[in-house]
Amino acid sequence: MKLPWKKDADAPSPAPEEQTPAAEETPGTGKGSAYTPGKGRPTPSRRDAQGRKRGPVAPAPTTRAEARARKKELKSTMTREEKRAASDDRRARRLEQREGMMAGEERYLLPRDQGPVRRFARDIVDSRRNLAGLFMPFAIVLIFFMFTPISVNYPMIMNIVLLVFVVVMIVDAVVLGRLVNRRVRERYPDSADGGFKLGWYSFSRAMQLRRMRAPRPQVSAGDAV
Repeated sequence: MKLPWKKDADAPSPAPEEQTPAAEETPGTGKGSAYTPGKGRPTPSRRDAQGRKRGPVAPAPTTRAEARARKKELKSTMTREEKRAASDDRRARRLEQREGMMAGEERYLLPRDQGPVRRFARDIVDSRRNLAGLFMPFAIVLIFFMFTPISVNYPMIMNIVLLVFVVVMIVDAVVLGRLVNRRVRERYPDSADGGFKLGWYSFSRAMQLRRMRAPRPQVSAGDAV
């Protein structure tokens, strides 16, 4: 309020208006601008994008038919490159599992071959020259001679030879089973694995040719076990 006895110079000057700086416009933010800023990262591939999708996890299949249907649906959504990569991965895993199984690695072995007792039994069989290992070669030779008769008494002679070989093989199997069970009781007295089951396991391995045994023999014939 201006008093009559005050001069105009003494009157308070009005406060200057605060000026707000103009907002700086960044390229591409103005209206009508055609500039699109970069994302600063590469575009994810389809596999990565699918892997990062969030959502409820599907429950595990309960039947084989459901598993096959889910596998078929998954294959239908994969590209040719993804199918080739998945096939290569499966092939590599199978080769790795077979090599591990043949080398005797515990995690790749079948349940019947797992455990220190079964490993010890295999070593005993592989270190021994077994008559049961001659069964397959003998059977092939016997079949060959059965189709090439030489005399009238030839079939009877071959039957006698076969019977003798079977008896000898049974005796060798009994000796092998008793040997394996005795050695296992000496080294693993607290083991429940033994008896006829362990003897049959040893005999079935002894019947195979040495180069066809799985896992691969870890000892040579004649080595002390």
